[in-house]
Amino acid sequence: MSNLKALCFLSLALFASVKGDVPPPCDSEIYCTGPILHQVQEAKLFDDDKHFVDMKLRSAPDDVLSAFRNLSSKFPNTTIPPVKLEEFLNTSFDQPGTEFESWAPPDWHEKPNFLSGIADDKLREWAEKIHGLWKSLGRKIHSDVKDHPELYSQIYTPHPVVVPGGRFRELYYWDSYWVINGLLLSEMTDTAHGMIQNFLYLVNRYGFVPNGGRIYYERRSQPPFLTLMVESYYQATKDKEFLRAALPVLEVEYQFWMENRSVDLELNGKQHVLNRYYVEVGLPRPESYLDDLELAEGLTDGKKEQLWMDLKTGAESGWDFTSRWYIADGSDNSGTLRDTRTSQILPADLNALLCRNEKTLASFHRLLGDSDSAAVYDQAAARRLEAIESVLWDAERGAWFDYNLMTRSKNFEFYPSNLGPIWAQCYSQPEMGEKAVQYLKGSGALQFPNGVPTSLKESGQQWDYPNAWPPLQHMLIDGFSKLPSEDAKKLAFELAQRWIKTNWLAYIKYEAMFEKYDVNGDGKPGGGGEYEVQLGFGWTNGVALQLLDQYGATLTSGGRRV
Repeated sequence: MSNLKALCFLSLALFASVKGDVPPPCDSEIYCTGPILHQVQEAKLFDDDKHFVDMKLRSAPDDVLSAFRNLSSKFPNTTIPPVKLEEFLNTSFDQPGTEFESWAPPDWHEKPNFLSGIADDKLREWAEKIHGLWKSLGRKIHSDVKDHPELYSQIYTPHPVVVPGGRFRELYYWDSYWVINGLLLSEMTDTAHGMIQNFLYLVNRYGFVPNGGRIYYERRSQPPFLTLMVESYYQATKDKEFLRAALPVLEVEYQFWMENRSVDLELNGKQHVLNRYYVEVGLPRPESYLDDLELAEGLTDGKKEQLWMDLKTGAESGWDFTSRWYIADGSDNSGTLRDTRTSQILPADLNALLCRNEKTLASFHRLLGDSDSAAVYDQAAARRLEAIESVLWDAERGAWFDYNLMTRSKNFEFYPSNLGPIWAQCYSQPEMGEKAVQYLKGSGALQFPNGVPTSLKESGQQWDYPNAWPPLQHMLIDGFSKLPSEDAKKLAFELAQRWIKTNWLAYIKYEAMFEKYDVNGDGKPGGGGEYEVQLGFGWTNGVALQLLDQYGATLTSGGRRV
């Protein structure tokens, strides 16, 4: 992006609330919409709705659709009985997984250097096992996906990936930031490089990074961590040519968020621009089709569409789902999943992440000798910092809070995301950091032995109490560890000790790493939400390795309560 274009673009984003070109919705009449999807998911043939939409077609889509029409015409109301439907699927589809070929990362080796810094023998042995899990989570997309994309819901990407695990059998966006950081510690630079190249490929194709590697994710993204993935890779390799090639693509992604996910807001006589999650597709999610259909029962058509848009928007946030997105009768955090209104909330953590992206893009331009473009992003970061502090910061409470566009007020419930600007280092006064430490200490969220819960509300959703999630733990620990006070650094270490002990105890019991954990009990996997807790698990492994690297000299397998 030239300086002039960048300046024009930022001016547009700040003052005109322009909406850029959005990609077309997935038009597959099999995987995204249409009678086959509807009948198969309504028949509950599989425990998980994702199973069907990950199956591969055995013949061209038109042939499968024609065979389905012929079959359905033989039954009243064209509704095929489950037994016949199952026969049709067995004839027309292959099971999920045929889109991948077996692949072991060639750059994996037994003893990466970071292991030697872990003092506790049991934790070092465990870290070796986590390092070994990368081999089981590696996936390479079969060349047939490239040659015959119409037969798959899988989006082709050119390089192998390390996946989260379990039902998440393909590439996922924000998970991969912690996966890549773990791979870099494991000295698997080539694998990390390939994963980043896949994301750059997706931006070149779609203008943004989809939620995951499936066509049914084509209209939603996830928290935009690609710029920080590139930063991690550059810090590990100092590969300036890679940075030079990636930077224009990172700017395309940034532009997508500013054009399609931004809101103009006037507060106390001043104009601000902040970002939100926002997916304009008023249909059930194909991978959770029946859940969405049943949740919307009894609503008017307009309200159904709105709910489905906000559920997809919740999925884009990465927090799917949580009382954080509920707005019932205009008030925050109340109601049920049916009151999800994610699009009406300006999230503190998203805006902190974009602030960090702006600062990082500025630093990239400076590294490459373009001070004019660096200044453009410095100005964007400064404007966002002012907006964050005007709209989201609460000096009395000492934290940053989501802003409800419907009530024009902040949501003062506790979430780790309220401390996102500490992690992003996006705040103007040093005392804000100290206030944030006191906020967390007084929040009630530190009373649990096994991590900081995602909220203090038990809604039954997985991004609420009692679940604790690896990325949120890491962002808290990383943020507090960078504050100057010994009090903040001590708190960061104590949180790291709790989290490592939780992960380690669960591994001892189950010989598995989980996507989330319960803050109560010792070594207990999390639960709730739309599916069973998943094993693997990409970002859990990445976070554990980062904490074992950062605090390896002092962490103990015995742990200790604060």
